[in-house]
Amino acid sequence: MSQAILQNEPVIRLGIFFGVLAAVALAEIAFPRRRLTVSKLRRWASNLGIVFLNGALVRVLLPVTAAAFAVLAASRGWGVFNNFAVPIWLAVLASVVILDFAIYLQHVMFHAVPLLWRLHRMHHADLDFDVTTGARFHPIEIILSMLIKFAVIAVIGAPAVAVIIFEVLLNATAMFNHGNVRLPMGLDRVLRLFVVTPDMHRVHHSIEDHETNSNFGFNLPWWDRLFGTYKAQPDAGHEAMTIGIRDYRAPKIATDLPGMLILPFLGRVTGYAINRRGWERKP
Repeated sequence: MSQAILQNEPVIRLGIFFGVLAAVALAEIAFPRRRLTVSKLRRWASNLGIVFLNGALVRVLLPVTAAAFAVLAASRGWGVFNNFAVPIWLAVLASVVILDFAIYLQHVMFHAVPLLWRLHRMHHADLDFDVTTGARFHPIEIILSMLIKFAVIAVIGAPAVAVIIFEVLLNATAMFNHGNVRLPMGLDRVLRLFVVTPDMHRVHHSIEDHETNSNFGFNLPWWDRLFGTYKAQPDAGHEAMTIGIRDYRAPKIATDLPGMLILPFLGRVTGYAINRRGWERKP
């Protein structure tokens, strides 16, 4: 079964990736939330370019996928679920939830540690917010994220099928909640009880520090509510809020691929996202 899962993983993940990308992109055209400030062609060329670059680098630098690593962990008897007899459905469900919580904690860490914030700010420097922003991460951040994921898989002994489900959900929801899509307020209010919505996550991409330091979840919305990092709406409203980072507003750096790649190595980090001496949290 594990071999069959691994053989079909690329087809499953690529099919869902392009399917969700197309669906959200069409929804952005039909029901846009905000007017874009930079040419979509220019941004998409860079944001999707970094996706293909990251995919190639991961294949070269890491010998196995996360799902293949889960199979390896099972064969070596690593992790909780590989040492205790629990129903497979429970192991899968628990693994997906635990992995999602780990990504939440990782996200907070990438805002809290200055060196990691240097990498993560490439994601936040996007001057607009749409489906491609959800896949825009620096290659070094992608590699570090994969290594953290490997560590979590080794500790909990996540089944390979759980890892694939988690990664498919994470990629799909990241594109959905970065969508420039206007959802009816009633629908958004119900959805964000179960999944991070575009209006919920857009707050996190605000230029305002106290808003950037909120709504860290990518998939499940519960962690932000549990740990006090939830903010329902941006202070200025979704149409008037400013997306991006104050220090990097030039499209040559914030939008074009060469600038995106060198952004982590520019300037000094005199103040970073989570720095309670430098910003005051607002309600």
